[in-house]
Amino acid sequence: MNTVTQPDDQTFLDDVEGYCGKLSYAPGEQVALHVSTRRDRYAVRVERWGAQREVVWSARDLPGEFFEPPTDADSDGCRWPIAVQFPVEHGWRSGFYLVTLEAADTSPGRDVAHACFVVRADPADRARALYVLDTNTWHAYNTWGGRSLYTGGHQVSHARPFGRGMLSRPDVDRDDRKARPRRWGEEPDVDGAAFQRYRTEHDYPAAIGSAGWFTHARRFVEWAEGAGYRLDYAISTDLEHHPDLLDAYDLVISIGHDEYWSAGQREAMDAHVERGGHLVSFSGNTCFWQVRIEDLPGGIAMVGHKYRAHLDDPVVDDGRPDQMTGMWADPLVGRPEWELLGASSTFGLYHRFGAATPRGVGGFVVYRSDHWMFAGTGLTYGDVLGVDDGIVGYETLGCPLTFDEFQLPVAAPRPGLPADIEIVAFTPSSNLAVGEYPASISALSDQGDLEFIAERVYGGTSDVNLARVRHGNSVMLSCRPNGPTGGEVVTVGTTDWVFGLDGDPAVAQVTANVLDHFLAD
Repeated sequence: MNTVTQPDDQTFLDDVEGYCGKLSYAPGEQVALHVSTRRDRYAVRVERWGAQREVVWSARDLPGEFFEPPTDADSDGCRWPIAVQFPVEHGWRSGFYLVTLEAADTSPGRDVAHACFVVRADPADRARALYVLDTNTWHAYNTWGGRSLYTGGHQVSHARPFGRGMLSRPDVDRDDRKARPRRWGEEPDVDGAAFQRYRTEHDYPAAIGSAGWFTHARRFVEWAEGAGYRLDYAISTDLEHHPDLLDAYDLVISIGHDEYWSAGQREAMDAHVERGGHLVSFSGNTCFWQVRIEDLPGGIAMVGHKYRAHLDDPVVDDGRPDQMTGMWADPLVGRPEWELLGASSTFGLYHRFGAATPRGVGGFVVYRSDHWMFAGTGLTYGDVLGVDDGIVGYETLGCPLTFDEFQLPVAAPRPGLPADIEIVAFTPSSNLAVGEYPASISALSDQGDLEFIAERVYGGTSDVNLARVRHGNSVMLSCRPNGPTGGEVVTVGTTDWVFGLDGDPAVAQVTANVLDHFLAD
């Protein structure tokens, strides 16, 4: 049995664990639930989690059996047998479905675990907008069973449980945030001490502040469905396995921390916008890393060599450097994300995180207040949007900037940037060198994005190149990457936008303006 040796290894800390055979199902398919438990009996409850939580299936007094987590569970999956199967009924709406497992006769606090799946839309009854959950990022951060892509792994299985708290946990004010908003008179929590204290006291992995349903996706869905928006749902790998999925939609939505894209996902998004479809990204560090999705006997896995991809990924020596699992902006890959989004974390990655703008304003400074995004907000030039809820942080996207004769920001020339970028708001963001990260980081301590980006994008770590990477921004913009015949892209470059949806009317209004811009008849 695996033992818990550090705060980021909660492998079988609870007395029941489980995962679904797939993370995405079509109506009529059978959900396969793989369960291992130390107890003789357990129960299962399945809920669709939208504006409210609705129970759609349950079973009690199921016989339990314990299966040891394999030593390679992190990379190759658990390979546990199917314990429970149930059908996706045709009446189940497209959406996110939480699976709650509850072990009988065990200690409170160790008796519950969670799994999940998404139901895709019935082709005969589709919405106009598709929300693609950033599930590749969930897997990248997941340390269950061993290592993640942040703690020494370069392959992570999708066939294993998610870490504690990634899918569901009690709601708290701000202790579970990587870029914790400051209250009046407080000093910034530069080292993430409050986050570390909260998550270690509750035996959560560092990933809870970065990825998973509960942190970002859940907040957007509760707000959007509560406001009456009808959405269909998919996951990152659906765009890999169903390349024509986006053909039926006017709008694709990305939320939170959509960091890891496979080539199939990128090609689907590029094609969607090229043919006139639209993309809205309320996300930070979006499309930063290329990953490969591979089939294994125990289920699919995701490969990402990241900082050492140019040295270790075998496709480089095989003559396929464009498939290298490093940055999309790496010259060997040659498809920088700013070609699609008009922005990139190359131009600003962190805000209020560690030594990166620790006393930053936490909101967007408005420049073009007459832009349609700000209609009905009452915001004017120089106002700050979302400062009370700290909507800018902890990871961001920026755009190389200069100013026009009216002192309004415009995109500075950069190969690959769309020609018609309109920047409506921004705030300074930065990058971090080795030794400047907070203790709350999910990665190993030898990471240095500042040096890495300077080396790979600008060709070296001279003082000039480091300065180019050090000084960046988080941006709100719109653009048309393919010109007037293609679709429109709105990029709001921050992971934490969704934290303002519930309590800041201006943040909610901007979000509604963006969705209505593409969905209103």
